[in-house]
Amino acid sequence: MTMFQLDPELEAFRQEVRKFAEKAFKEKAAYWDEKEEFPAENRNLLAKLGYLGLVIPEQYGGSGAPIIQGTVFLEEIARVCFNTGLVCQLALNGPSRAIAILGNEEQKKRWLPKTVTGEYMFGIGISEPHAGSGMTDMTTTALPDGDHYVLKGEKAYCTGGHLATHILVFARFAKDSVGPRGIGALIIEKGTPGFTVSQPARKMGGRGMPEVEVFFDNCRVPKENVLVAGDPNSTKSFKILMGSFGPERVGNAAMCLGVAQGAYETAKAYSEQRHQFGRPICEFQGIQWKIADMAVQIHAARMMIYRAATNLKNGFPDPLDAALAKLYANEMVQRVANEGLQIHGHLGFTRDCPMERMVRDSRGFALGGGTTEILRNTIASMVYGRTFDQRRG
Repeated sequence: MTMFQLDPELEAFRQEVRKFAEKAFKEKAAYWDEKEEFPAENRNLLAKLGYLGLVIPEQYGGSGAPIIQGTVFLEEIARVCFNTGLVCQLALNGPSRAIAILGNEEQKKRWLPKTVTGEYMFGIGISEPHAGSGMTDMTTTALPDGDHYVLKGEKAYCTGGHLATHILVFARFAKDSVGPRGIGALIIEKGTPGFTVSQPARKMGGRGMPEVEVFFDNCRVPKENVLVAGDPNSTKSFKILMGSFGPERVGNAAMCLGVAQGAYETAKAYSEQRHQFGRPICEFQGIQWKIADMAVQIHAARMMIYRAATNLKNGFPDPLDAALAKLYANEMVQRVANEGLQIHGHLGFTRDCPMERMVRDSRGFALGGGTTEILRNTIASMVYGRTFDQRRG
């Protein structure tokens, strides 16, 4: 299938990453899923080659690549190994990007170079057991006490939390603040007294990237670890934080694109090899239509994602473009992977077939980084030019 027309340099980069991913990651992709094991050796290789710092500014040891290059990179890694794609997504579009954009000079110098080398791994704590899509209902607090903030509460579904050396935590900086007011973010280091994690959750997909609950029992965090202090009288700090994670939605969509591309290629190849009634099944119109629909949806998603990755405002993807791309890609990858499994017949239902894994992995995209339902609310608000009160149903 013809790719979106990239400039020659970026297209050459795509081909370089594709060859690298095929050689380095494809063979063991099923292993990380089957064993539910974090692909540490893959992360070490990515760090050694400088890929963990692809979008981090050059003055802090990174390559300073634009969002579109990071998007292409994620797409090609996720195409062959979803779990390694998650490692890259966390490094490229997680807390390190927020630090690079929002951190002060001391914080950038302290944390970013060791993120590039792989010495530091950042997790992120936003959702809580009773505050997921309604994240402004969060109750975790970070209250000032001399030269520290006292962090108290818990976070759920913290990606890579028990492996992380640091976690970026969203919390309320005023005990009586409500809604988005007062929400800020600070970074807590592993080993801080009172900081504990649960056993990893048993997941349907993305099983090589563990998720844990993290607990903060009056943890004392130095004031110099505050990335954005919450203002109890304003929503400004919350809006700043949410804006900094715009690239995360584009990265999520890029991984959807990669998984869908892998499913499409796998199903297309199988349809040419599998014979029924004396001929390859690709000669049956029913299969042709499935492959055609898969191609259309992947092509449409690519257009939307690349637009979001190149149409920037103040260095961030346009919020509407990012929301549109993620919503469409989240639902597209499920349709494509499911049709790919259907083309494989009962073989696709077995764990010996990569399609089974792709179907499971594709499901989580629509949950993290904003559910598809929340994205529809977000898009509607931007289309109407007003904020709707979801609490009123």
